[in-house]
Amino acid sequence: MNKQVTIRPEEHKDYKDIVSLILRSFQEGTDYSDGTDIIALVEEIRDSKYHIPELSFVAEMDGKIVGHFLFSKFPLSPSPKGGRQDDAESGIVMLAPVSVHADYFRQGIGRAMLTQGIEKVKEMGYKGITVEGNFRFYNQVGFRTSSEFGIYPTSGFPMQEPRCMMCQETYEGSLKDVHGYIVYDMYYNA
Repeated sequence: MNKQVTIRPEEHKDYKDIVSLILRSFQEGTDYSDGTDIIALVEEIRDSKYHIPELSFVAEMDGKIVGHFLFSKFPLSPSPKGGRQDDAESGIVMLAPVSVHADYFRQGIGRAMLTQGIEKVKEMGYKGITVEGNFRFYNQVGFRTSSEFGIYPTSGFPMQEPRCMMCQETYEGSLKDVHGYIVYDMYYNA
């Protein structure tokens, strides 16, 4: 990547640009979403008790928003059937969604966003991060298959391809006492 990418917390004034970015990113970059469900998920997360405003980011280049991503609290479920562990502050955050503007695909922006975002998660003292997605990409920024940590998928594509459900420790051994299931029942649009 030749140009400088700046990562900063999202602001309310960014929301319209974020919506446009997500639509282009998912319509042109995936075969499973037109982006409308992703926008609904972002809005749901922002309105939930799991939202962490300090960990909702945009990436800018030359004054233009070229990326968006956020981390939110994610209590694991004690069983594949759902429900939350008593400790909603398990120290786990979920990385989702991640969007790069379609005009800026394959320019290193996603990696730059996540590298800086993961550092912020570590600074804030969280134990680990979960993400569901392309393991070939996320493995490059330190994620490993979640089952290696005793954290298991319960639905969707990771059931057929477990490498798509991943976790990352924020420090060596930080997830050794954390176990459970990824159940998205707190979000209608997940």
